[in-house]
Amino acid sequence: MINISLNISLQMKTSKLQIEQLNKKLKPYKLASKETSPAIGWIKTIRTSIGMSLEQLGNKLGITKQSAQSLEKREAKGAITIKALEEAGKAMDMKLIYGFIPIDGNIENLIEKKAKKLATEIVLRTSNTMKLEDQENSPERIKKAINARTKDIIEKMPKILWD
Repeated sequence: MINISLNISLQMKTSKLQIEQLNKKLKPYKLASKETSPAIGWIKTIRTSIGMSLEQLGNKLGITKQSAQSLEKREAKGAITIKALEEAGKAMDMKLIYGFIPIDGNIENLIEKKAKKLATEIVLRTSNTMKLEDQENSPERIKKAINARTKDIIEKMPKILWD
């Protein structure tokens, strides 16, 4: 029994450390996310800003001028691969950086939002069953149960959190 308890405690500490490290790595992306991409795409914006012609870009990529133009159009439409972006960046002496940022600000907020949603579903399902049996809980008690269940879900991080 002690080994199981230590194992769970170690897993929770590892998970918290991983989340902290991930938040730290995502921080610069959060700042970058405030910038909007140029409507014509980064490739064309950078290429024209540095004075590189389509033909020069095509030559560096080993493709025709028309294919380079097609590449720029695909990027502007959002229909380009990461590999193609990386290659175009290298051709212009640039490096592609990409990442994800949580919509809710950080990983903890994302997890808490999902956990609260799951906890609410579980508690309300139980509460409805009790209501049918004339054992209805007060709104305060339901709120406390949701908060307690949310904390429990966050600690255990079950796979169903992401269903």
